[in-house]
Amino acid sequence: MAQLAFYFDASACSGCKTCQVACKDKHDSPLAVRWRRVYEVCGGDWIRNGPAWVPNIQAYHVSMACNHCEDPICKTSCPNKAIIKDEKGLVLIDYDRCMGCKYCEWTCPYGALQFDSDKKVMTKCTFCADYLEEDKAPSCVSACPMRVLDFGELEELEKKYGRHREYFPLPADTYTKPAVVIKPHRDARNHDTKELTIINKEEVI
Repeated sequence: MAQLAFYFDASACSGCKTCQVACKDKHDSPLAVRWRRVYEVCGGDWIRNGPAWVPNIQAYHVSMACNHCEDPICKTSCPNKAIIKDEKGLVLIDYDRCMGCKYCEWTCPYGALQFDSDKKVMTKCTFCADYLEEDKAPSCVSACPMRVLDFGELEELEKKYGRHREYFPLPADTYTKPAVVIKPHRDARNHDTKELTIINKEEVI
């Protein structure tokens, strides 16, 4: 089976959230539903340099949507078998079967699945599957002014950029084998760091 994946260059992301806006615009998402979210990560302390104390600050952004995992826990946890994985490796929702129970939302370590209170079903990133059929890039990828988002076959992206996918605030990749490749920011820390925190939790969690 093919496996499409996103690539994200955290070293060059400005945190402008154009990708987030483009996603909402393309899919006409309700106010509380954000399939792509931009995390603002910050941390640091003070370091003594002779008689002076100087700041040692880490800060970067992470743009994250559904990672269309190779082993999607949302699919396993769905009691109605409403979540499928197609021939391109995309994790999608069968809305005729979804009953909006939120089990998938509770189990996803990336917060990718979100409840649409108007339609009473779960929703998530579709990788703009309709655009792919037209040989177009996903809306978030096309919209990024810094060109830090890209997509392609996971195997090819890993050959080009390496296998990087579990920097803070993301969990260890062993849980679901996410189909994403990340170029880390110079301030990035491993997933279990205590040095950093998400400073815009009200937007992303």
